[in-house]
Amino acid sequence: MNPYKNMSLKRIYAIFLRQIYLIKGSPIRFFQIFIWLTVDIATWGFISKYLNGISGSGLNFIPLFLGAVLLWDFQGQVMQGVTMSFFEDVWSRNFLNMFASPLRIFEYITGLVITSIGRSVFALIAMLVLAALAFGLSVFIYGASLALFIVILFLFGIALGIFGISIVLRLGPPAEWFVWPIPALLSPFVGVFYPLSTLPQWMQFIGKILPSSYVFEGIRGIVSGQGFSAVTLIWGILLALVYIVLAYGVFLLVYRKAIRTGLIARYSAESIN
Repeated sequence: MNPYKNMSLKRIYAIFLRQIYLIKGSPIRFFQIFIWLTVDIATWGFISKYLNGISGSGLNFIPLFLGAVLLWDFQGQVMQGVTMSFFEDVWSRNFLNMFASPLRIFEYITGLVITSIGRSVFALIAMLVLAALAFGLSVFIYGASLALFIVILFLFGIALGIFGISIVLRLGPPAEWFVWPIPALLSPFVGVFYPLSTLPQWMQFIGKILPSSYVFEGIRGIVSGQGFSAVTLIWGILLALVYIVLAYGVFLLVYRKAIRTGLIARYSAESIN
């Protein structure tokens, strides 16, 4: 069956609208975003100010460190926008009900992505405003190219989110604990706070196949006065698109196997072997 045939925008919108109703019914679901963002901004903002005071180099660490944290947190919010929407269906035992309707799997994934867009954009605006008010971080220091690099983080965050829900769909709800650490596991390889050249060769190789590393290398080059690198941007976007295709392919394989073997009919809060 062609998953793209007769695709309905109304059904995609319904997936998005369901998340809006969940947030309106329980605003605390959204407040938890600001708790973690505030902690990260405060921690790295004060670290950056401290380094500015003792380094004597004249280098401003706020855009280097605090800016890097904001970008990394944005990617995490994009990923969580996909995974949390899926987990809501799992926790409420509503996932099977979705597919008792005419909803197609591509429509469901697209609805999760749209939900992630809304969540991550709201979080990004909140982070930028808070960082500007508390520590004077201005996004204009990065120039217009910042928006282009954010596209890479967004695309890769979507890919990570789709891959994350594939893990849970295959292994069962308890496997969500494999999903939460994914950003932390990737961060040493992508050079959030340091150039890739400081890493061992094997870690550099992994970093070069991860789209996020091109974002931080590109932004670091702009801040240090080396200018904008179009090659870095293009490589990052191409890699991110490849990861989205791969992640969606993995999800389709897992979903079809769950249908074929009957695992999806036994989906519950218990482990699936």
